Amino acid sequence: MMTLIEPDSVSEIRDFAAAEQDIALFLDFDGTLVEIAPSPDDVRLDRLVAPALETLRTSLGGALALVSGRPVAFLDEVLTPYHFDTAGLHGAQIRVNGQILSQADVPVAMREAMRDLVRFANSNVGIIIEDKRISAALHWRLAPQLKDEALDLMRAVAKRMGPGVRLQEGKSVAELVPAGASKGAAITSMMQITPYAGRRPVFIGDDITDEAGFEAVNALGGLSIRIGGGDTCATRRIESPTDLRTILLAAAERGSLTASSFS
Repeated sequence: MMTLIEPDSVSEIRDFAAAEQDIALFLDFDGTLVEIAPSPDDVRLDRLVAPALETLRTSLGGALALVSGRPVAFLDEVLTPYHFDTAGLHGAQIRVNGQILSQADVPVAMREAMRDLVRFANSNVGIIIEDKRISAALHWRLAPQLKDEALDLMRAVAKRMGPGVRLQEGKSVAELVPAGASKGAAITSMMQITPYAGRRPVFIGDDITDEAGFEAVNALGGLSIRIGGGDTCATRRIESPTDLRTILLAAAERGSLTASSFS
């Protein structure tokens, strides 16, 4: 009986082949394409990014999507005149090729929950509430001393709302989202359809809210990349949104983006 040992050169060839395989690119927005801002309304997108993404979408055969906690309508507005495939509200909204593939219903108890959150914000300077209809976020970036109180409130509201809602915690924010929605589930779903099917997924994010996406991409044999520090299951890191923009703009200028572009 003969045992064949694979030469190092063969392994290197396979690694190179994986790096050059056609990819499907999934991008978070806040903290990834833009710097985190004090308020959700204060974010500013570099004017070169949207046209660069459009160029990259073409070079990737259309396989480029945003995967964000923001609503689809907000991302359309910020990236105008371009409308990209999008998984918004942590996957509660999914649009591909201009068609809404799925959209979660508004949780029945969301209106009551919003009253509690607004009451808390009105009583505490620096607390910001985002009403996204399907989901609701409470931000304490401008009032970090209220973190524990804000989290206690959100956890109590989530528990009261029941199993149809889960609490998604992030950087100075906590959000009530439909229980079945996650960035990982959204990416997995999109990878089953054209133009994403058959490609190697690459997901880039920066927060706890992106970990489900990293896990899904890892399970699919893809490349997960975290922006900045913090515990993560992502397999690579990029230091900052500025560094990512440099990579994306250079790739757009070349007209080519592969997994090796992030090495």
